Amino acid sequence: MNQEERLAVIAVILENPTEIQCKVNQIISEAGEVIIGRMGIPDHSRNLGTIALIVEGTEDEINALTGRLGNVPGVSARATMAKRA
Repeated sequence: MNQEERLAVIAVILENPTEIQCKVNQIISEAGEVIIGRMGIPDHSRNLGTIALIVEGTEDEINALTGRLGNVPGVSARATMAKRA
């Protein structure tokens, strides 16, 4: 069955970002075909980084990207999808 593409936002929080940002950036680059936009904001006082990814893809593609990011130690990732395609 063909899934329709959906719009979503993936929120990503990195603990100790200097240690893991290369792996996170690699995963994001590999998923470039579904990413529409990206905004990253460092929080040096807490040693955290936040990234918001605007993506458009099937639920499987969005969930796979979120899962890959969330499997990196020190990374939390959650997706919110539009209710309709």
